[in-house]
Amino acid sequence: MDHPELVERENTDLLGRPNTKTKLRYPRAVGFIVTNEFCERFSYYGMRTILSLYLRDKLGYTADGATIIYHTFTMFAYFFPLIGAMIADGWLGRFRTILYLSLVYATGSVLISLAAMPPVNLPSLEFTILALLLIAFGTGGIKPCVSAFGGDQFKLPEQAKYLGYFFSLFYFAINAGSLISTFLTPILRADVHCFGDNDCYSLAFGVPGVLMIVSIFFFVAGKRLYIIKNPAGNVLGKVSTCIGHAVVKSCKGKEKREHWLDHADDKYDKNLIDDIKSLLRVLVLYIPLPVFWALFDQQGSRWTFQADRMRQDIGSWTLKADQMQVLNPLLILVFIPIFEVAIYPFMTWCKLIRKPLHKMIWGGILAAAAFVISGIVEISLLPTYGTPVAQGLAQLRVYNGYNCNFTLDLPSYNETNIAIEPLSAYERLDIKAEEFLDLPYSLQGQGSECANVNFNGTFLLREETANSFFVNREGIYDFKDNNDKAIDSVRVRFLSNLNNAAQINILDSQKNRTKLLLSSNDKTEKTIEKGTNDVVVNGQTVLKDFKFRTGAVYTINVYEDSNGGYTANVVTITPENSVHILWLIPQYVVMTMGEVMFSVTGLEFSFTQAPASMKSVLQSVWLLTVAFGNLIVVLIVEGNFLDAQWKEFFLFAGLMMLDMLIFTVMAFRYKYVQLASSTEELPPVEEIRMPEKPNQD
Repeated sequence: MDHPELVERENTDLLGRPNTKTKLRYPRAVGFIVTNEFCERFSYYGMRTILSLYLRDKLGYTADGATIIYHTFTMFAYFFPLIGAMIADGWLGRFRTILYLSLVYATGSVLISLAAMPPVNLPSLEFTILALLLIAFGTGGIKPCVSAFGGDQFKLPEQAKYLGYFFSLFYFAINAGSLISTFLTPILRADVHCFGDNDCYSLAFGVPGVLMIVSIFFFVAGKRLYIIKNPAGNVLGKVSTCIGHAVVKSCKGKEKREHWLDHADDKYDKNLIDDIKSLLRVLVLYIPLPVFWALFDQQGSRWTFQADRMRQDIGSWTLKADQMQVLNPLLILVFIPIFEVAIYPFMTWCKLIRKPLHKMIWGGILAAAAFVISGIVEISLLPTYGTPVAQGLAQLRVYNGYNCNFTLDLPSYNETNIAIEPLSAYERLDIKAEEFLDLPYSLQGQGSECANVNFNGTFLLREETANSFFVNREGIYDFKDNNDKAIDSVRVRFLSNLNNAAQINILDSQKNRTKLLLSSNDKTEKTIEKGTNDVVVNGQTVLKDFKFRTGAVYTINVYEDSNGGYTANVVTITPENSVHILWLIPQYVVMTMGEVMFSVTGLEFSFTQAPASMKSVLQSVWLLTVAFGNLIVVLIVEGNFLDAQWKEFFLFAGLMMLDMLIFTVMAFRYKYVQLASSTEELPPVEEIRMPEKPNQD
């Protein structure tokens, strides 16, 4: 990137003659660094956008299990910046740290794509977990290095103005990479079919992997232009050892000091001790921050699963569940200027905010409000979920495979003459059972066609199972139903009561395309795409223009009469997704507003209040609060003490409000400082570094 603008600085020659003018060009190396950041952020957010769905739909985890792994991965991604900062500052320097850890990162990106390819036949679970560890170490390790390395390319203070331009461009590249990949990778996942599947996770992971490799090429290509500085020393290590030394001395010694850190003055410089005191004043305010990130990062897990249970069609276009995450980077770019120009001045005029910490309080309250909204949406979704199996209970379904009425007697429950209509089903979904239950029954056919059809016996019911029984000419066929909602598709099972085997075809008549072809003897559950289709049995259309809707689970009973005619009826086991996905927009809007007030303000406040020598330490600890936030999610989900998702959403909202109450007390007691206490001379880049979103860098 070569800009025509030039900067002038005063200089003298070696003989001390009068000043001359030296012209400094905008560093061309910056173009390689910004492009590298765009590709890396594309790779990270593209992979993370589809990760939770991949863990659930391909690796077989439950929604809770996928949520735990997703947040554990995110936790490590925000823990490893501590390691990356120490490696760069104390050993390798920023250039080599970025290069080496990017190679680790790219290896993980390629590995997760290969693990998603069925023909490669790798152990998918083991290699995916390994890949996620490599990606977390890579992205976390380079996180604190890239922006600072870009700042190293400027000569300060002569190019301070251009350094500001760089960080603006850098921040734009982060959001652009996130925005594009968050929109694109769900399309690659769902709309491309490969290896015989109705999706293509290997391609959706592979494209971000390729972008990560490209980012390394761009980064290395600019090496001859870079200003590469030697490691400056491990500030984080000095802070840790100084605090540790002071703690030990204060515990062992009897001498009373004005501050417990003063016990370290026998070994450490007074300026360092004073700076650590100032640092700790700010870090105390960080204690409540992880709860905000616990809510914020669920956009990629719980909120994505919630979107996946909703109706996603907008006209002829389908908005994927994981594409909803694109709202955050899009809205953040819109809201930042709006808040600065309009909302903050208005809130100041209304005396709702007087200090920077007041903005963070409102940001936390907005995050809690977003989860209240998501809880309300979840309650509205409950009727579309069907009835899941539960501990201590068994479910019973009896499918009538005849085109006549049956009566069912259940003596154990004093229920007699229960009517089961032709080709329909009887359901009882709350039968108490411990492991197994023998339930006596009697079935009697009605009408001339079924007068002699009688069944007597015992239904064997298993606990936490949807036990199903199909009444047909050959007797009673028992199987296990699947009540879970279909994901991005429709699940269908055919129960056929025929004289002879027949061919069943689900046909898209408008496109003259077969969606499913199977034998009537096949009673297993199948997955098809949504759409309006005909059901054809041996060339005879038994269902015309039936709408197979996303999320639904259907059982289709097919009967053949004595004349060779076929009749069919659809039994809906789990309803279709009926609540529209656009109802999620309010919670995304409110959460992003909370992020602007909480995250951006928090970093700005921290950088102005911390001593200059501690800014890099502060950046690492800020990212560490994100890691602890994800740990909170893991602990709550792993605890599994709530029996409904809406209750969990309200729990997080309540935690956030309690957390903000504590933070409010701390904020009103905090005494602001005008200037950092440090007199230590530092590279100017540390002074000017632009605050960055933890979830975007």
